Amino acid sequence: MSQLLDFAVVGIATGTTYAIVGLGICLVYQVTGVINFAQGDFVMVGGLTFAVAEESGLAALPAAALAVVATTVVGGLVQLGVIAPARRATHDRLVILTIGASITLQGAALLAFGADQHFARPFGGEDHVALFGARISSQYLWCAAVTGLVMVGMWLVLRHTGLGRAMRATALDVETVRLMGVSPQRMSLLAFVLAAALAAIGGIVLSPLQPPDATIGVALGLKGFTAAVLGGLGSPAGAVVGGLAVGLVEAGVTGYVSSGYRDPIVFGILVLVLLVRPTGLLRRGAVVRV
Repeated sequence: MSQLLDFAVVGIATGTTYAIVGLGICLVYQVTGVINFAQGDFVMVGGLTFAVAEESGLAALPAAALAVVATTVVGGLVQLGVIAPARRATHDRLVILTIGASITLQGAALLAFGADQHFARPFGGEDHVALFGARISSQYLWCAAVTGLVMVGMWLVLRHTGLGRAMRATALDVETVRLMGVSPQRMSLLAFVLAAALAAIGGIVLSPLQPPDATIGVALGLKGFTAAVLGGLGSPAGAVVGGLAVGLVEAGVTGYVSSGYRDPIVFGILVLVLLVRPTGLLRRGAVVRV
């Protein structure tokens, strides 16, 4: 039972990072209709910037601020340089462009930071916490707490601010919001910037647990996409549930089977959900009268 609790706690804490990635994917998809496969690379940029800044002697808070700023700038550049010029393209082409952006970001990170891993200090030092009889690193609790705060902050922005209402309206009807004086391109830029900020936060809290390198973005992006699909691409809350589910599956497979089967099983679940219930496990398909 103690071992099971260990795996469950670690799985939930790890799943919070996938939840943050899934939240960013859902946010961009809701506003633009585009699945952003560069979201995992935003996490990589945030985590690498934070870890390298700490290795250079910068304190944790200034390093985190630098990582968030750098990643949001990258997110804005992806929207302005890749998505905006092709705004009249089909969604399929835009998705391919985000894959190209992901490859470009990975190559740029390899040139800037090299292929080596970089290490960041745990926020709470090397302390461990006893939780339900299991001893875990306090960094896992930081991951869970940050995810909770991010969820609340995102809900407040989308539901209780003018910008949030404009973003949700853009997701519903682009032509109507354009007639109301709202720029869909500005909302798209805002969505990418917010998604990049979310990714930076995820990369920062993950970096002490999983030392980042330039190649981690693809795997994180695919697992975040899996989380978003499990919960339904249009549901931020579903993305969080999906991320926690992916983390639990990974921890269970690693603990009871083998870490070598972890990724195949997770992505196998993604394929199965896409085949059987493409709207997600937590969403119902829409019915249209004709």
